[in-house]
Amino acid sequence: MTENLVFTLVRPQMGENIGAAARAMLNFGLDRMRVVDPRDGWPNPKAVAMASGAAGAVLDRAGLFADVPAAIGDCDFVFATTARSRELTKPVYTPETAVAEARARIAAGQRVGVLFGPERTGLENDDVSRANAIITVPVNPDFPSLNLAQAVLLLGYEMKRQELGALPVDPGLAGADPATRIEIEKLGDHFEEKLETAGFFFPPDKGPSMKLNLRNLWSRMPFTRADVQTLHGMLRQITRSQR
Repeated sequence: MTENLVFTLVRPQMGENIGAAARAMLNFGLDRMRVVDPRDGWPNPKAVAMASGAAGAVLDRAGLFADVPAAIGDCDFVFATTARSRELTKPVYTPETAVAEARARIAAGQRVGVLFGPERTGLENDDVSRANAIITVPVNPDFPSLNLAQAVLLLGYEMKRQELGALPVDPGLAGADPATRIEIEKLGDHFEEKLETAGFFFPPDKGPSMKLNLRNLWSRMPFTRADVQTLHGMLRQITRSQR
């Protein structure tokens, strides 16, 4: 899918931003970068330094082009990212709808390009006129400007999000082992024992329903083994302090 998705940086000004864009791309498995007429020349040592390691491979294979027409010449469909209103009639996509469109076109065998403008001014009308559609991010209208790498990151994230789909909540609770049913059962036994001693189940005729509610409570809790051990330890310490 990512082989035919090309991110083109148009007249980028700072090497650091090019390097940061490369890192953002690689974060989400994208490595097809093109650079149009960078202000400080190419290759750019500041871009390499900012790319930091593995992302340098994105820069190594990046294509250098003199102008936008040359950079998008082999693309079947091109988006222009811009936050400003233009006097050009084009379909306007959000990042979500743009990526959905791009994925459908790539699946059909097309190559899709995305243009990102220079840091100070963004894409010019001449650049946008060569695109098929516009991507506009729903940002604060009083401060709509995004850093170059931020814009690249946002589109890269959306591409990966749609590739993976909705992921389930990780039941591992950040790597902790979930408690087994027998461990939760023993925890319930421990609580009943201590609460019985403390006279909690009163009056006696209410005891069975109170115990049932507690068992139901334990079964609803997403305990880890560490949670169970902690609660056992708390009960033991309370007992020792009372003695």
